[in-house]
Amino acid sequence: MQRRSRGINTGLILLLSQIFNVGINNIPPVTLATLALNIWFFLNPQKPLYSSCLSVEKCCQQKDWQRLLLSPLHHADDWHLYFNMASMLWKGIHLERRLGSRWFAYVITTFSVLTGVVYLLLQFAVAEFMDEPDFKRSCAVGFSGVLFALKVLNNHYCPGGFVNILGFPVPNRFACWVELVAIHLFSPGTSFAGHLAGILVGLMYTQGPLKKMMEALAGGFSSNVGYPGQQYYFNSSGSSGYQDYYPHGRPGHYEEAPGNYDTYTAGLSEEEQLERALRASLWDRGNTRNSPTPYGFRLSPEEEMRRQRLHRFENQ
Repeated sequence: MQRRSRGINTGLILLLSQIFNVGINNIPPVTLATLALNIWFFLNPQKPLYSSCLSVEKCCQQKDWQRLLLSPLHHADDWHLYFNMASMLWKGIHLERRLGSRWFAYVITTFSVLTGVVYLLLQFAVAEFMDEPDFKRSCAVGFSGVLFALKVLNNHYCPGGFVNILGFPVPNRFACWVELVAIHLFSPGTSFAGHLAGILVGLMYTQGPLKKMMEALAGGFSSNVGYPGQQYYFNSSGSSGYQDYYPHGRPGHYEEAPGNYDTYTAGLSEEEQLERALRASLWDRGNTRNSPTPYGFRLSPEEEMRRQRLHRFENQ
């Protein structure tokens, strides 16, 4: 195990402040554990990034399958961790209290592994189709592939309405695809295949056989197990509140939103936070040596080696 070199990690400090502003008691247990695990791995990486990132060459050809478990839990820098975990906090509060903690833990675990598998299949297929072996060496790291899968679930459970992406209203059912293209265009260091893998896994769950397969394997428990207490509700305008949870779809009663959530989001919805992050990426693109690593599930080996030197990562 390697301990991350000391220094001011602004993204980590901001993430911790948001977690405490929401209130640890207001965060469901699996969501809180996921945040804590990712923060712990950021502060205490099991291996250098290039030894934990996911690629066809390392996993399939060199049989280093542990990367399927390590890659979602490692992040390139504090801003990469911040953007991913801030998104996880929002999605986790929403989905865990809808699905139940045990099922949500099952979903997170399955999505983490399956997103990596689909990513490897996509990279292998592109490399073979284009006869370009560099795709097999392209290495990805981070939790955002899983987050794209959870985004599909969230849109599935809240099908109506629009979200605002870069100033344009986008129907919820198309939001994942628009964000996929927008992030890739505005932050070209991100892994398009990693994010696409997450969307495909989410669709396998909502539209395909994955959920039924998971239920068959689970045996003793299934989805729609209510989380005790109340459930947050959110909409695309950024308002939030609580709603009584009914597993069979009976209408809930809405109450006023807790004041501390607006402190966490600054009154912005998730899509508005994404838009601000993308605009910041465009603003900082000309200063790549000092700017944070682009948001996403990515890193080619060459990019990772370069960033390790720039950020003084510990030697392998």
